[in-house]
Amino acid sequence: MGAFQENFLWGGAVAANQCEGAWDEDGKGISTADCITAGAVDKEREYTRGVVEGRYYPSHDAIDFYHRYQEDIALFAEMGFKCFRTSINWTRIYPHGDETEPNEKGLQFYDDLFDECLRYGIEPVVTISHYETPYYLVEKIGSWRSREMIEHYLDFCRTIFKRYRNKVKYWMTFNEINVIILKPEIAAGLRLEEGENWDQMIYQSAHHMLVASAKAVKLGHEINPEFQIGMMMLYPTFYGETCHPLDQLKCMQAIDMHYLFSDVQVRGAYSRKAEKFFEQKGIRLQTEEGDWAALKKGTVDYIGFSYYNSNVASREMKKDMTAGNMLHTVKNPYLKTSDWGWTVDAVGLRLALNYLYDRYQIPLFVVENGLGAVDTVEKDGSIHDSYRISYLREHIEQMELAVEEDGVELMGYTPWGCIDLVSAGTGEMKKRYGFVYVDRDNEGNGTLQRSKKDSFEWYKKVIASNGACLD
Repeated sequence: MGAFQENFLWGGAVAANQCEGAWDEDGKGISTADCITAGAVDKEREYTRGVVEGRYYPSHDAIDFYHRYQEDIALFAEMGFKCFRTSINWTRIYPHGDETEPNEKGLQFYDDLFDECLRYGIEPVVTISHYETPYYLVEKIGSWRSREMIEHYLDFCRTIFKRYRNKVKYWMTFNEINVIILKPEIAAGLRLEEGENWDQMIYQSAHHMLVASAKAVKLGHEINPEFQIGMMMLYPTFYGETCHPLDQLKCMQAIDMHYLFSDVQVRGAYSRKAEKFFEQKGIRLQTEEGDWAALKKGTVDYIGFSYYNSNVASREMKKDMTAGNMLHTVKNPYLKTSDWGWTVDAVGLRLALNYLYDRYQIPLFVVENGLGAVDTVEKDGSIHDSYRISYLREHIEQMELAVEEDGVELMGYTPWGCIDLVSAGTGEMKKRYGFVYVDRDNEGNGTLQRSKKDSFEWYKKVIASNGACLD
């Protein structure tokens, strides 16, 4: 079809805390991700205070990417990846988060990882902070409640920007930054303390993250003007349940909660609507004089976003609800759902691309999209995941339409979990996204052997044809 630009960034995405393992090796400190138990083993996932003996924490071993990255990057190269999105585990570099000197062994690991990518012509796309915060700083200063976190984060950024200035071009400051309003313990290591006001705590912490992001963008551009530094958000396409005006109002209000974050990072200021929201909620941000200038100077170069499913907003409280990437909304009778109840809605991705591009007019990057499913290994070792191929095909077709018919400027596409990894939402291995199967179960058993699924060869053809061959 020729919809995508010649240098379109085809690839795949993972997160350090969901694939690396080696949680306490080579000087790495404890992160918040290391304190989250597995929902498949414990009836409910729990964010524990520290690491409790006898509990199972899936991030501790994950899929052992830390020791197997060469094998995995070779598989990505075989598929023809142009880029690979991963993250840098903060506590590999600063074990407590406030040291004056970084951990050299941690820095060397990412040197080796990026070198391996570049050897195959694969551009690293790096999320600076992806759902992990130094646990020491959670206990010491309350994580992002404290302005001190801004400087600790900037120290981390300064170190990795300088170290990898000639190896990494594409960066994102925080993964799904807006998830702080949905799952603050995952996104920012935050738990509501007794007597604390939820809204005040969440949006004050978010303000600190937004200022930190803006200052990081400015810092990165000073270190290397060629850096492309983006934001990253969970994009929740919303539909009103009916054409009733109040359903449409609910729909607008639902998405506005998320645009608050992209407005600040792209436009450099809170919108008047956000200010009114703070006023109505009694939220009084504690700010410093330099915050507003920092936000204005640190606007991002592009918008990275995740899209898995769409959602329905209703003026009425409903009992019949469905799940979907941190959100629980009214069921959509027109759409099928995944094994985990997430709606499958490729057109919703086209809408997301249009809504974001019309609003901001800067390049977009679909950095997460995929189908979590139960895969079956046949007796001969093959894995026939036609359902995953169908999902991805439909979404790529809608991306093509957004580019070719709607004029959206799209940089690239990195489907989530290009290799099976630990689910952030449930802690399961059973919920698989990858083109590559990893022999590991929900209890941490298995050989960790890597196997190609049918989708592996399919995606290889997609990349080779620059999206023209989707059969």
